[in-house]
Amino acid sequence: MAKKKASADRAPDGVTGNAKAAVKEVSPVKLFSDKLRDHKELESRWAVLREARVEYFRGKDFVELLNKFPELKDILKDERPEDDDPETIGNLLLKRKLVLRCERVVRTLRPRKKKLSKWPARIELFPEQIFSEDDAFFAWNYERRRPMWQIILSFLVPVVTLACCLFPIFPHWCKLAVLYFCLAFLALIFGVLFARWAIFGIMWIFFGKRIWFLPNILAEEASLSELFKFWPEKSKEDDVPPKKTTRLAFALLTAASLWVVLHHAPDEAARSRYHKKVSNIIDDVLEWKPNLAALTGNSAEKVVINETLQNETAASESFSEDLVEPDTQTADGLLDDVIEDSSLQEETGSPGEAEDPVKGSKEHDVEL
Repeated sequence: MAKKKASADRAPDGVTGNAKAAVKEVSPVKLFSDKLRDHKELESRWAVLREARVEYFRGKDFVELLNKFPELKDILKDERPEDDDPETIGNLLLKRKLVLRCERVVRTLRPRKKKLSKWPARIELFPEQIFSEDDAFFAWNYERRRPMWQIILSFLVPVVTLACCLFPIFPHWCKLAVLYFCLAFLALIFGVLFARWAIFGIMWIFFGKRIWFLPNILAEEASLSELFKFWPEKSKEDDVPPKKTTRLAFALLTAASLWVVLHHAPDEAARSRYHKKVSNIIDDVLEWKPNLAALTGNSAEKVVINETLQNETAASESFSEDLVEPDTQTADGLLDDVIEDSSLQEETGSPGEAEDPVKGSKEHDVEL
């Protein structure tokens, strides 16, 4: 009894363990909202609401989705209303504060526009929080559950940052692999963007049509699947085709720009100089060593000069040793000559005819 009483005392606000488990369970309305938000058929966009970016959908798309997939209503279980029409379910989401009804900020037509934009960039709260499908927008009022790939990506961001900081001490083969990968990746990005611009320019100049392949490649609010969508979107009805004079002027301007770029392109000598500078920069990055990190300014030059002086000193010392070291064979030959001369002098007994060994050795040194 005492243990049960203690456990009941520890429960906040008098909530027991069974009640806690019931509280922790996600309500069916929240599950229905998550399923609805992740559904591919419900089109949504991002807009600014109260200086914050929110994800929102249109009321008529909500009604079309529930009419097309009525089995989604089964997720509500006990929370499912008797009159389970889309309007009633929408009011249920509004009552639980899962969505907020909004309206567009700009309600006037822009110049040369026939109707308002389907997806406004700025929205504001509607005074009456009642569901409607007539030009009504609904913003999600809670953060979406993060998928696993986002969690893994958030873990890899600091790892990649640390690897970039440690790049100078990587092995040479690893530096080359990173360098070639980055160059290939940049070439792919700029190549795709240039091809998009070239195709758009050709179609716009010759046919007056605005066709963008990979239309969402630069969009910030697009999802990962929409980001790599290849085929262009359908042209809008309110798009006014460009005039022929405008297209002709743009074609002439493009041709003149290309002529200036090609005519004033750098010659072979300038290209070789630029190539040498770039190669030196890349070599400095690839051949960097930790023991050179402390060398800044003229200290590196001083070390090079000291090493050069040391090498020259060592070379001069070795050369002087070669000059000072006597030739053993020449010294032995001089000694034999002196011995022979002394023996001849003793035999003949005439000192005048005998050669002076010191003089002979001096003459021999001179000849050497």
